Amino acid sequence: MAVTLTEAAARHVQKYIDRRGKGIGLRLGVKTSGCSGMAYKLEFADAVNEDDQVYESFGVKVIVDEKSLPYIDGTELDYTREGLQEGFKFHNPNETSRCGCGESFHV
Repeated sequence: MAVTLTEAAARHVQKYIDRRGKGIGLRLGVKTSGCSGMAYKLEFADAVNEDDQVYESFGVKVIVDEKSLPYIDGTELDYTREGLQEGFKFHNPNETSRCGCGESFHV
């Protein structure tokens, strides 16, 4: 499987990499947090580590460390605007439940 971006998410990430003036893509991982156990972690990537997996969607690299991959393999990251709210949405087939506030998930 793979970790992918929708076209809207790829455009958003590329726009911020361009504004930032450096970076090779988006690093996606998980951390222990929240009431459901895990939370997504997003940051710009300036390098690829030896244990990283690299995927590409619409010309944007998505970099995932090997420890996070089992929890997010198959995830599609979208960027949406709904009314006054905008942000990333994670479509993770591995999620079995999600916290009521939406900050964390369980696999």
